[in-house]
This record gives sequence, structure tokens and C-alpha cells, in this order.
Amino acid sequence: MTNTHQRDACVAFYLMHSDTLTAETLNPPPSRSQLEKRVLRLAWPVIGENLLQTMLGVVDTILVASLGAVALAGIGAALQVIFVTTAALSALSVGVAVLVAQAYGGGKLADASAVAHQGLLWSILIGLPLTAIGLPLTPALIGLFGLAPDVSQVGIDYLAVTMSTITTLTMMYLIGGVLRGVGDSRTPMLVTAFANVVNVIASAALIFGWLGLPALGAVGSAWGSVIARLIGAAILVGVLWYGRNGVRAGGGMWWPRIGVLRDVLRIGMPAAIEEVLVIGAIASLTPVVAMLGTVPLAAHRVAINVLSLSFLPGIGFGLAATALVGQAIGAQRPAEANAVAMIALRWTIIWMGGLGVLFLIFAEGLVSIFNRDPQLVADGAAAVRVVALTQPAWALTFAIGGALRGLGDTLSPLAISGTAIWFCVALALVIVTWWAPALWGVWLAFLIVGPFEAAMFWRVWRRKITILTR
Repeated sequence: MTNTHQRDACVAFYLMHSDTLTAETLNPPPSRSQLEKRVLRLAWPVIGENLLQTMLGVVDTILVASLGAVALAGIGAALQVIFVTTAALSALSVGVAVLVAQAYGGGKLADASAVAHQGLLWSILIGLPLTAIGLPLTPALIGLFGLAPDVSQVGIDYLAVTMSTITTLTMMYLIGGVLRGVGDSRTPMLVTAFANVVNVIASAALIFGWLGLPALGAVGSAWGSVIARLIGAAILVGVLWYGRNGVRAGGGMWWPRIGVLRDVLRIGMPAAIEEVLVIGAIASLTPVVAMLGTVPLAAHRVAINVLSLSFLPGIGFGLAATALVGQAIGAQRPAEANAVAMIALRWTIIWMGGLGVLFLIFAEGLVSIFNRDPQLVADGAAAVRVVALTQPAWALTFAIGGALRGLGDTLSPLAISGTAIWFCVALALVIVTWWAPALWGVWLAFLIVGPFEAAMFWRVWRRKITILTR
């Protein structure tokens, strides 16, 4: 019998005799090297999962781009609505992940299972009404972009199909959060990889009419996503139903408990608002950059694509910090929570700082991958180099922000990041209007604000962890 099977058998035995295990029985205090391994083991699959999602977006864009500018523009508008919707739904995922991690760390497997069970139930109870409400509103939502009639119709058709996946998408986010909360980030990565392969095959077949399927054009990409998400959600539901590390969603009463939803939203809602504020702020930069002309605007989009790669380590180590800090707090070991945060911070700075150095050296080459126009390459490279210098500050916000969420504090990241990102937008407008009318001037705002944002995160973390360790 493997060590994992032995541990699961022991957990099952104790569950038969007690609803609550002691933290020392389930999770004995780990050494520094063990914590290091846990952080890395949780972080790298998350990085891989997000890299896969990024690559999928690139492949989907290439497939749709072959249909022409109308299809590409219409789907682009629909995706902006989807991004905001998924950001709002992340409330459920973040709240469930933190509650499960804290219960699991404290050895309260029955409580962790109850939260997972209720989270799965609420994803259905929330997702289905949202789909029912969202479908009739798709023409009005796409109409907000003021698109040409043919472009608008593509966006409406795509959004109408994609809206049907809200429930399955919510399930995938939620179950991924639960699994990371109990120390398993590998399963969500593998399921995402498989779903991405299905998505590419199904989308291509339905766009162009391959494999005997009808040629649906741009909307075929939406149906490919529907098929992939259904399969991915079904696999993850099966995994969580039978359980991981003693936590499972199967069994229990299928009756919604308002108290659980209230606790989930108390933690998750600020995180969702934070995501919406960030997405809205980035979108608000578009008219600021548009003041500079068409070439800088195109370079701006390329720069965002390049720089998004640097966020992957931050996302990975931030989510690892959330899960492991939550477990440590649940086990009433605040010193361990601080150690986890510092390990995650060190690795995030190493990875994001290293990528920043590469961006400084190879900025022109990276931008030219997307477009070889000399002016576009020059504008994009200058922007990439400016933001490359901000990587260490952003590394701290990712790692410490994740650690604060593990404590159950999602209000502080909301207040700090929400204020900072909109201050960046205002400062960027001032810079390009009155001082440096160039794309790098827009991103200079982030270089100026970034250290102050990082300092605020650090101050809040030190204050909270000092109180907990007294």
C-alpha cells in the first residue's frame, strides 16, 4: 500500500470515530525544507495551468482570425463580457478555497467536506439563474460596445452560446479551489490540459466543418468551449465526489445552507470586486492609449500579452500561499503561516525578477513575435522595459496578497489593489497629457505606484501576523 493510501485509510478510520481530528494528528508541524517543497509542489501546477489557458487563448485567436476581422472583433467583445462575469463568480471559488484550507489545516475534515459539498451545490443554484438571466440580455450587453451590425451579431451569437457554460465554469473554478485547499493543484492542471486539447479539436472541427461536423464559423469556437468545459467539469466533479486527502463532496444533505454561502461570500466577494476593478481599470487604459494613435494602441495590446507571462509565477505562488497559509491558520500555527508567506515571496521575486531581466534584454525580440512593424516594435519594447522594472514590486503584491487571503482577509487586498490600479489609470492620463505622450509613459505610472502598493501590502501583513504570533 502506498503512503498516500495508508494516510487516506488512517483518515477514514478516524472519521468513523470522530468528526474532528487534531491538527497534530493530520498535519504534524513541517520543517522549513518541507514547507519549501509544499509551496513549490502547489505552485508549479498552477503556473502550468495558467500557461495552458494562455496558450489556448492564442490558439483560439489564430483559429478565429482566419475567418476575418469581423469574427475576431465580435468574439473579442463577447470575451470581455465573459471575463467580467468569471471575475465576479470567482467570489465562490476564493471563499470556498480559503474555508476548506483552514478547516483541512485544523484537521476538521468533516467541516471541509461540508464546505466543498455546499460550494458545489451553490455553484448550481447560482449558475443556472445567471444563465437564465444572461441569455436574454446578450444583445443589450454586446450593444454597449457600439459595434457595426455584422460584428455585433457575431458577438451576440458567441455570447449566447458561452453563457450556457457559466455553471460548468463556476464548478471548475470552485473544485480547483477546493483541491488546492487540500494540497492538490496537480489534478486541476491535468484536467485543464485535457479540456484544452478537447477545446482546440472541437473548436477547429466546428469552425471549419471537419470530422463530418457542421461548419458553424465563429460560433463554432463557442461550442468547442461548451464541450470542453462540460467534460472538464464532469471529471472534476467525479474527483471531488470521491474525495482527495479525506475531503469529499459526495454524501451529505443536498439542501442549501445559507450560513455556508454567507461565510463563502464574506471572504470571496471582496476578491471578486477586486478582480472586477482591475479588469475595469485595464480596460479604461485603452482610451488613454488611443489618444496616442493606432500604432501605440496596437503596441499596447502586444505589450500586455508579453507582460502577462510574468504574472504566471505570481498567480501560482500567490494561490499556493493562500492554500498553505489557510492550512497553517486552521492548524493554529501562525509562525508556519509566516514562513510559507516568506517562501512564496522569495520564489515569486526570483521568478518574476528573472523574467523582468529577460524582458529588459530581449524586449524587441519578444514584441516582434507578434508584429514586425518598426514603430510598433519600438513602442512596445519601450513599454515592456518600463514595466519589467516593476516586477519585484508586483511579486510582493502577488505573494503577500495570496497570504492575506489565506488568513481570510480579502478586504485589505481589495482596498490596496483597487485603489492602486485606478490611481495608475489617473496618473497615466496625466503623464501622457502633460509630460510624456508615448506608450512607455502610460506604463511609467505602474512603475511609480508599484512600490507604494507593495509597501502597503507588506505593512498590513506584518501587522496581522505580529498580532497572530503574540
